[in-house]
Formats: sequence, C-alpha cells, structure tokens
Amino acid sequence: MTTQAPEQTREGAETRGAFVRGEYPIQGRFSADGSSGFKAEPGRYHLYVSLACPWAHRSMIVRRLLGLEDVISLSVVDPVRDEHGWAFTEGFSDPVNGFQFLSEAYLRTDPDFSARFTVPCIWDRQTGRLVTNNFPYITTDFETEFKAFHKRGAPDLYPEGLRREIDRVSEGIYHDVNNGVYKCGFAVTQEAYEDAFDALFARLEELEDKLGSRRYLAGDQLTEADIRLWVTLARFDAVYHGHFKCNKRKLIEYPNLWAYARDLYSRPEFRETTDFDQIKRHYYMTHPTLNPSRIVPKGPDEDWNQPHGREVLP
Repeated sequence: MTTQAPEQTREGAETRGAFVRGEYPIQGRFSADGSSGFKAEPGRYHLYVSLACPWAHRSMIVRRLLGLEDVISLSVVDPVRDEHGWAFTEGFSDPVNGFQFLSEAYLRTDPDFSARFTVPCIWDRQTGRLVTNNFPYITTDFETEFKAFHKRGAPDLYPEGLRREIDRVSEGIYHDVNNGVYKCGFAVTQEAYEDAFDALFARLEELEDKLGSRRYLAGDQLTEADIRLWVTLARFDAVYHGHFKCNKRKLIEYPNLWAYARDLYSRPEFRETTDFDQIKRHYYMTHPTLNPSRIVPKGPDEDWNQPHGREVLP
C-alpha cells in the first residue's frame, strides 16, 4: 500500500515556516449539458467524505440542503487517518467499489498519483475514475450544474446576483479563517504563527461586527459563504482553540458569531451532518506532532441548542 505524507505541507525559508496547503490536482468539473465531459445526472456520481473534515462537511451540507441525496450517493471514511490515509474500517464502508483505503480510488484514477489522498472527492461510476478532489468547486457545481435535480423549494445558495459578493466574502474567509486555523496550527516558526493568528482574529472580529446587524453574510438569505464559514466555526472551540493554538478567544466569547453558528446549527442539514466525536477523534488522533499522546479531550461542554434569537435580523 502506498503511504501518504501527513496533512501539513511545509515549504522552506522563503515562507518563514508558514503552512502551505498542497494542491488538489484532480479538477474535473460537472456541467448540466455534459460539455465538461462529466454530465450532471442522477446515479452516476459517488461522494467520498469524512465527517471530521471541514472541506468535506460543506459538501455534505449543500447536498442535503439541495435534496441531492438520491442523485449523488455518499460514503464516509473512518475519521482516524494513519500513514495509509483515509480508510474504510469496521462501520465505514464503500458500497460502490469496495475499497479498503481511499487511496485506491486515486491510484485507480492515476497509478502515478503522488499528491495527498483527500476528501471530499467524487467518483464517476461511468468512467471508473475520480472526477475531482478540488473542494472549492464541488459545492458550487452542486448549486449550479445539478439544478435540474434540486428538490422543490431548495434554497438558491449561489444566486447570480450575489455571486460577486459571495466570492469576495468567501475569499477572505478562506485565507484568514478556513485555512487560517491550519496556518496557526502547522506553523513552524513564531513569526509565521503570529502572522496567521493576527489575521485570523482580525477577520473574526470583522465578521462579529458584520453579523451584529444582519443574519447572513451575503444578502438576506443563506448562501455558500455562510456554509464555508460555519464549518470552521463548528470546529473552533472543540479543536482549533486548543489543538491549533487559536486561543485569543473562543467562539462562545463572540456573541454574534456564536448566535449565528447556533442559528445555522438549528437547521437539520447542518446539525445532522455534524459529529463532534468524529471531529475531535480525527484531529487529536491524527496529528502526532501536535498531540503525541493522542488523548482526545472530553470537552468543551457547550449548548448548541440554546435559542439564538437571530430571527429578527434582516
């Protein structure tokens, strides 16, 4: 079995010990008319995810919100990843290919594949290969190219009139928050860590102010931008605050962000795809350089179900 390097990717002195996220090289796109080579159609594609991974989590939320469960099937990997990468162990199965390791999907697609074996990724039953592991576009393709299969009344998570604003907001969230927590956790110099730490909390404070007067990040409706922020907020106190040394403030210490996170969690599509046990076991048992004991904390004890009171906001 091909082994895989740890999740963190580091470059040399030119990055001052900063975390640099690796590439996601399988970048096929879906299209409603099939012009991309991968036509959006029911029963053809299979989504591989981990409940622990924030990038995969947002694909699960969007799939549920749009009602694509019967259109795109799904498999969940074991949250505890070792040197072989993501695995299908007892209680975690791959009904499509019967793979034991997710790496098998990558190596069947390209026997010379040498990058990381990541989730989310999508398998094409028709061609017998992966279409994509490029997480930024998976959800927007679900939202735009699979529209013919959305359930009645599904939200428009990427409306044309808001796309420029959604993309602008999402760009800052990605660099400073989604990826920012990793830049804190995997920095190997004090300078790189402090730069990432300062950018993270400056962005959180900006978002705290913004969400004091509005319910959502772009327009007056739930959009792709909210989903992208939420998956990091959901993991913040349980993992990133301690494990990744993002410890200036907890999520619960930001009144607006904490209420906003609970508002989204009150929706079944968010709540029922969130598994705090798998989230904690993945992070604390998969990064031995950060947590060599692999002890998983019991806390935090936070009430995600308490009333959020944000219904009154525009």
